[in-house]
Amino acid sequence: MSLLRRLWSSVEFKLIVAWLLVVLATMALDTNYAYWNNPADSAQLILRRTVLLGFFAIGSAIIIISGGIDLSSGSVIAMSATVFGSLMMILDPVGFKAGHVSTTAVILSIGGTLLVGGMVGTLHAWLITSVGLPPFVATLATLVGLRSFSRGLTSSITMGKSQIDFPDTGLRDVLKNVTYMSIVFVVFALLMWFLMSRTVTGRHLQAMGGNEQAAKLSGIRTDRLKWLAYVIGAVSASIVGIISFADDGSAKPDIMARGYELNAIAASVIGGCSLQGGVGTIPGTILGCLFLRTIIDAVQKIVGSGADVYEGMIVGIVVVVAVTFSQRGGGKLAGKKYFSNGIGWSVIPTLGLLAGLSYLLFFGKREWYAPYQAYMIGGIVVAALAARAFLESNSKASGQS
Repeated sequence: MSLLRRLWSSVEFKLIVAWLLVVLATMALDTNYAYWNNPADSAQLILRRTVLLGFFAIGSAIIIISGGIDLSSGSVIAMSATVFGSLMMILDPVGFKAGHVSTTAVILSIGGTLLVGGMVGTLHAWLITSVGLPPFVATLATLVGLRSFSRGLTSSITMGKSQIDFPDTGLRDVLKNVTYMSIVFVVFALLMWFLMSRTVTGRHLQAMGGNEQAAKLSGIRTDRLKWLAYVIGAVSASIVGIISFADDGSAKPDIMARGYELNAIAASVIGGCSLQGGVGTIPGTILGCLFLRTIIDAVQKIVGSGADVYEGMIVGIVVVVAVTFSQRGGGKLAGKKYFSNGIGWSVIPTLGLLAGLSYLLFFGKREWYAPYQAYMIGGIVVAALAARAFLESNSKASGQS
């Protein structure tokens, strides 16, 4: 029993169990039985998306653990793809047009793109430490500014076009190969795990996130640590920009990686990172990425066409549930009062309506669906929450008396 308690207290163990439940539920509800009929293809798809998310989610997690936040990951990805394509066009214009970029130009372009990512991270650290901007404001500014800069750069390089195409199919195949991507990701993840778990710098990053003022008083150079965290975050996003350019076959900075920063923060939070800083692990973040991507893949398989419309809603629900159960402590939920006041009572109809509409959206196209089912689901949720609210109100009244 004590081993089970220790396991259940681990965010990583909970995520593994939750992931298995999602896989089993998908197997049962997917009418095409994709996991049964094409397990290798399904696994490769989830692995590819998990790895892409994992790169910059790990960078985002390190920033969150250190007490910051980065809202610019998506824009850094789009900018990095644009910079990578632009550098190849400049360094080897003939080879780029012919579809055979020289190895030297590719290496220099990759190095230059990662350097630009490091410069963006340095800019973030300067805005936060020297200028004194809150991390939210500093990275919100670059969220908008970097994407706009990328659009202007694309237009200048391509003489008015809105995207840079990737003509070298051989190089594309190498950069987007899931095996190579996974190897690079494993190396990157191990390095970040070693940094955060086995070095003094990693302990200082966690200490700074837990209490920055105390860290300063104990002699920790917090400005340098913030620089390191934001550089790692931006460089990891630059890696994804290079891979995404090859994966998509073009760099479209106006739409590329839009909203990805929210997925990175969501994966970090699901993996156990506290938005207050000081708490979080690299393995937990990786499992958070796997769980989130599996959830999204499950919705796509169950709902079918148009499932991407609901991706944001699913991410939002998963984040709320993850924070509630893993960060507030599952053992405290039974005694917590959610609906004992006026706000709690008034939100019950909203939650019931959301439950009914979600059922309609996810299963409305099934042959066995009937409208009464959505009403029934909404009614059951309202009745259950109203019963809990009634019990909470009586318990509160008894406590006061």
